[in-house]
Amino acid sequence: MSTLKQKVIPYTLLVLCSAIFALPLLWLLSTSLKSQVELFADPPIFIPHNPQWHNYADVFNTINFFRLTGNTMFISIMAVIGVLISGPLAAYACSHIDWRGKNILFAIIIATMLLPYQVTMVPLYVLFSKMNLVGTYVPLVLPAFLGAGAGYYIFLLRQFFLTLPHSLVQAARIDGATEARIYVQIILPLCKPVVSTVGVLVFLSTWSDFLGPLLYLNDQKTYTLSLGLYAFMQTHYIQWEQLMAASAMFTVPIIILFFFAQKQLIEGISLTGIKG
Repeated sequence: MSTLKQKVIPYTLLVLCSAIFALPLLWLLSTSLKSQVELFADPPIFIPHNPQWHNYADVFNTINFFRLTGNTMFISIMAVIGVLISGPLAAYACSHIDWRGKNILFAIIIATMLLPYQVTMVPLYVLFSKMNLVGTYVPLVLPAFLGAGAGYYIFLLRQFFLTLPHSLVQAARIDGATEARIYVQIILPLCKPVVSTVGVLVFLSTWSDFLGPLLYLNDQKTYTLSLGLYAFMQTHYIQWEQLMAASAMFTVPIIILFFFAQKQLIEGISLTGIKG
């Protein structure tokens, strides 16, 4: 009996916690299928009596959903490419290359994780404004290629790189391999799990970013999904059922990506050591 309790109680708690965290998403999906009458019913109705599937079709007549999705996808993919170029390079330099001031620079990189985006928001806006880049995607993409705001990802990559045998790198150097060859042919093939994890995390973060597009994008043709939904809310009359339907479609790619990539996420984070 005690063994049964030890198995039942933890799983019961997990189910309850999962239900609590899933409730907002379920309520979102429920609201997206309600009619105007059911939206403001008292007491609230959780399961619509007559699901209004046309709410999803009406979204495409109200906003240019495909353009918003394409813009968001472009920015997210470019941000992933940028971080996956700059992040592993910085992590490799801070883990397997010996040079003066390496630990100090890495400490500075870690310290940037303590700075909220709002601290650097104004200086960056002034910089990009003077470069006449406000209103373009450059301010949203360029920092990723320069490692800006990627302190956590560099830390994650470096900790994984430290778990790789240093003798492997030394042997390659003795054989005459350059640092570029060691990085491309030895390090990168061995760190696919953590690189995949970083790519997924960057995509999820960029996909749901609201403040960046709000700050730099001023043309509706360049809006992202989050900014498009915000603009939809600013209309004189909010159609809540359509807004919830659009929000549900906004979250679908994130949920799909998470379910397909959860193995890589768990593997990448679990394989990351705390060495160094």
